[in-house]
Amino acid sequence: MAISTEELYQKLNDYVSKNNLKSTKQRDLIVETFFEQKGKHILIEELLEKVRQKKASIGYATVYRTLMLLVDAGIAHQRQFNDGQSRFEINSQEHHDHLICTECNRIIEFENDTIEKLQEKIAANHRFELTGHKLELYGTCPDCQK
Repeated sequence: MAISTEELYQKLNDYVSKNNLKSTKQRDLIVETFFEQKGKHILIEELLEKVRQKKASIGYATVYRTLMLLVDAGIAHQRQFNDGQSRFEINSQEHHDHLICTECNRIIEFENDTIEKLQEKIAANHRFELTGHKLELYGTCPDCQK
């Protein structure tokens, strides 16, 4: 089950309180804008552009620090796909895998029970205790194949 926005905010508030961090209006705006991107894998530059539409004075470093705080709090995942750029997504707490277009960098999330069971079987055959995994498939999306 996907985590709600309210649960994300509660998790953030708990983390901020536990670590004696101060709340700032800039951070609140960045977090709000990031949470609006549910289901997207956003670059820092893309988030910065969206945040600056609301408050032009916010800088790159502030957005970066806020995203790293969200990663540290377990609220966001930092992903690097084939292009070497960091993308951030909300930690939905639901496992999914990715199809990544090497032409346009489109990212498609998918879930497949057969693949999940096969991975578990392979790990068991090797007496390997899984603690996590990620599957990234690279190719070209239908739009780029034209």
